[in-house]
Amino acid sequence: MAARGIRAVPSLAYLYRQSVFAIGPSADEDLPAPIAQRAQQAQGSARPTKFAGVAVAPALVPQGGLFWDGRADTLMDQAAGPLLNPAEMANRDVRAVARKLVSAGYLEALKPLFGDAIADNSDLLFAEAMSALARYQIEDSSFHRFDSKYDRWLEGKARFTPAEGMGFTLFNDPAKGNCAACHISQPSPDGLPPLFTDTEYEALGVPRNMGIRANRDPRFFDLGLCGPLRTDMARQTQYCGMFLTPTLRNAARRRTFFHNGVYGDLKQVLDFYNLRDTKPDRIYPWARSGGPARYNDLPRRFHANIDTSDPPFGGKRGGRPPLTDAEISDIIAFIDTLSDRD
Repeated sequence: MAARGIRAVPSLAYLYRQSVFAIGPSADEDLPAPIAQRAQQAQGSARPTKFAGVAVAPALVPQGGLFWDGRADTLMDQAAGPLLNPAEMANRDVRAVARKLVSAGYLEALKPLFGDAIADNSDLLFAEAMSALARYQIEDSSFHRFDSKYDRWLEGKARFTPAEGMGFTLFNDPAKGNCAACHISQPSPDGLPPLFTDTEYEALGVPRNMGIRANRDPRFFDLGLCGPLRTDMARQTQYCGMFLTPTLRNAARRRTFFHNGVYGDLKQVLDFYNLRDTKPDRIYPWARSGGPARYNDLPRRFHANIDTSDPPFGGKRGGRPPLTDAEISDIIAFIDTLSDRD
């Protein structure tokens, strides 16, 4: 029987500016301290509440890296992941990949660059192939086109419809969607187009996806930064349940959302943010003990890691959700403007 993975496949687009994984106020420090040391320093520090358009004091937070848990720092390492993952391409090791590269005819293209000896050096052949994949993603503009309607609007070459314009306002409004607090919508300080992510990590408490075979075991939990795919931060329990905030570019074209793929469209995603705290019975299954089984995809001992302060979270159960259905439709209309041209 074919193996099955535990996570939704993240997009490869718009990763060329992703920084390496770090814990701190800045992911591009000259000499960052070891991860374990920074994680220890961060224990007990208050997590700042995020509001769209409002700068917060620097905090020691996990950020950067590739995959949902940031376990790869380079596109080369990321490219190797699916090739060696038992649930994806399932190659046993680097040698197995090298043999396939030779049989597929890539060796002759690489010999002029690295000499005939590359045929006998599986590690070098594999490394150069991964380097080529990484350079392709960096140099080919199809991976970061920046030609969406939003980009043309930034350049003054397009106009939003009323729904898109209202969605943009709600997206950035700290009292409404507050989406831009994590999915930054403004150009970078050096004028580069926004990637619609702060590349930080959040524990959101999304519902358990019972379509994932591993989740049928009640003892299994995907803890994100704490494992099981990432292994170096298992003891940093203050980060258990946290996953990377993805870009929203081309999100309107996706059919799986969040790390576990529990939702299939943006309406479900926005409903989760809008109703998780105020109407949890519409988000979570019913527990045997009575009431909604809140945060049912994370062990109870890690529930304190879940974001309960950043709007639109934080509402009282039974209270009025921050967004109406019409406002959610407008936000979705705006997110659709982030799609690359066909």
